[in-house]
Amino acid sequence: MLSSLKAIVALLFLNSALSFTNWWPTPAIKFDARLAPEMVGLWVLLLLWIVYKGSLGRLTLSILSLAYLALIVGRYGEVTVPALFGRPINLYWDGHQIPIVLSVLARQVRWWVPVVIVVAVASLLYGLYRMVRWAIAVTAKVSVPVALRSPTALLVTAFAVVLVSLNLAGIQATWPWVSKPVIPTYARQVKLLSLAALPESQAAALPQSPRFDGNLRVLAGVDVGLFFLESYGAMVYDNPTLKQSLRESREKLEQAIAASGQTVVSGLVRSPTFGGGSELAHLGLLSGLELSDPFRHDLLLTTRRPTLISHFCQHGYQTFGLYASLSWDWPEKSFYGFDVFVDGRDLNYRGPKFGAWWIPDQYAIARFEQMHPATKQSPPRFILFPTIMSHIPFAQIPPYQSDWAKLLVEQPYADAASERSLAQKTDWLNLLPDYRRAMAYTFDWLAGYVAQARAREQVLILLGDHQPASNVSGPGASWDVPVHIVSANPALIKRLTAAGFSPGLEPRRPALGAMHELTQTLLNVFDDRFCYEGDGCARK
Repeated sequence: MLSSLKAIVALLFLNSALSFTNWWPTPAIKFDARLAPEMVGLWVLLLLWIVYKGSLGRLTLSILSLAYLALIVGRYGEVTVPALFGRPINLYWDGHQIPIVLSVLARQVRWWVPVVIVVAVASLLYGLYRMVRWAIAVTAKVSVPVALRSPTALLVTAFAVVLVSLNLAGIQATWPWVSKPVIPTYARQVKLLSLAALPESQAAALPQSPRFDGNLRVLAGVDVGLFFLESYGAMVYDNPTLKQSLRESREKLEQAIAASGQTVVSGLVRSPTFGGGSELAHLGLLSGLELSDPFRHDLLLTTRRPTLISHFCQHGYQTFGLYASLSWDWPEKSFYGFDVFVDGRDLNYRGPKFGAWWIPDQYAIARFEQMHPATKQSPPRFILFPTIMSHIPFAQIPPYQSDWAKLLVEQPYADAASERSLAQKTDWLNLLPDYRRAMAYTFDWLAGYVAQARAREQVLILLGDHQPASNVSGPGASWDVPVHIVSANPALIKRLTAAGFSPGLEPRRPALGAMHELTQTLLNVFDDRFCYEGDGCARK
């Protein structure tokens, strides 16, 4: 009886050690009852080993235990890093960053604290190793011999193998029953690191970059703001109910643009991602490369490929990255090469915390303008601002503050307005009303931003990163996102129209192309050597 209980505990431990999930958004974990693919693999391996070898030797047991421990550590990194840092684990960047972070932390505490931490981690890993070793030994000695004599156990094993195989083949119906495997994560990291170390292989794995060799004379030295609007998809116009309910907010934005003496043209582009993965859209446009494959995105970050940021920098622009959603170190920013990088910590927001990301987009851009005011003497600037308030689950959307000066005080909103926003609850079965509210807020603060007095002219590029998730956009939704360009430069507007943009705030089909193809369009439009019909110059 005791041996049977040990066998059950051992199997449950081995499975849960590779199927746990993150207790978001903490470093802690919670157990998951799904089947772990690698545990099934270990079970089959033990069955075959006992059939042909009879028993596990000490060396074999040690090797299996160490390998399983490595999988557990990999599983922890795989489920924890996205919760803490907003992206999957990436050994290329994390390997650079972790020693730096540890050295900084070590200098800020007494000498014995790092020693205690190292001893604690080593003890934890050793204790975990001993538990794994015990569980594998019990499984091989007790469970496997019983299973080999039981047709029912062998049938269950065969069913588990089929289920895991279907899961590895990408069959979504198995996802509620089988956890994500860990070995592909290791394989992906090994591939990424090997390609990053071999420039020839790296170049072959990525498509050729556009030629960033044009000029920016059509812009005439004005500032450029590239705002990626979170979850701003074509459904804002494709869904009749949503389109009608947002009409007033869109009209306010269009009226604010006209009142400022500017013109807006619009179009649609196909995003490389849907419902999430905003970084694929951001870097796809900046680099001009098709990045629907996340691995290609990660590999690109290990290179020195040119981007719109480096292109503007080479033409005398000061480049800014405004990432209000980040409250942690982001080592990947070194690839982007901003002259000035501003994250959520730099903004010193003291108002109410709205939702998971808590810093309102309206405050972020207002505070940025206060921190880095554009004067007539300062160089032209290029600003990249990925917004965040319209991120799923679209709850606790802040109120719009019509008095922009009040945004920068300690209590930027009226108490009643804040309380109403903070009281919003997420209805996961009906996210469309919350999405509508998020997009209305986006249009409202953009209208207020455009209406602000400016020391100098600015071209504003407003671009959706991806459609909202399918539980909002519905089945069969396109991957198209709107793009709007606002400018007071008639020559620029004329060239954009010649390139396929349509007048007004409402984009029209067909789409202009893919996200990465928009990069070449912008390069052509900004370059006065590239001629369009009616320019009065000879085509190159």
